[in-house]
Amino acid sequence: MSMTTVVLVLELVGTFAFAVSGALLAVRKGFDLVGSLLLASLAGLGGGVIRDLVLNTGVPNAFAAPQYLVPVALAVLAVFVRLIHEDRLRRTLLVFDALGLSLFCVMGASIANEAGLNPIATVLLGVTTAVGGGALRDVVANEVPQIFNPHGVYAAPAFLGAGATALLLEVGLFNAVSAVAVAMLVLTLRLLALRYRWRIPLAVLKRG
Repeated sequence: MSMTTVVLVLELVGTFAFAVSGALLAVRKGFDLVGSLLLASLAGLGGGVIRDLVLNTGVPNAFAAPQYLVPVALAVLAVFVRLIHEDRLRRTLLVFDALGLSLFCVMGASIANEAGLNPIATVLLGVTTAVGGGALRDVVANEVPQIFNPHGVYAAPAFLGAGATALLLEVGLFNAVSAVAVAMLVLTLRLLALRYRWRIPLAVLKRG
């Protein structure tokens, strides 16, 4: 399998995962089907659109290639007919969001590297791709974006995943197996952070 195919598969699966998180948030907020489609589209496609605009690649893939709309439509349909729904602990949304985060940080960094960006810019754009769609979803739904939520570790795993991807690309070891391994590492860290309530220190130290 070529790396182009691997990146496309990661992007489509990540788009579906993020889109599910958007549709589930629409259910939680009591939105109608149009609102669900909007939030799913923002979550699933937003990060990629931001990435493509930064790279100045012309029309973003989300608008130029119809196949990117398929995962979004499938996600909305799956939530609409209750094939996917929130569990009693209301964690389903966060799990799908974590899956999208893990895939998009790898895929975004790979595409940035292919566009000729230096390693630091590659990492930054990988993280932007990973957190951008979720941030748009939460802002539109009047939620605190996960990246700013102090009660969880969100951007740090994405930085780790994008950094590992950039390193693997630099040493010529980035392939389908290593891409999936990095994504699974990011997913595991994010889920562990949710399970054990890990958090990043606040912006200022509290006085004793």
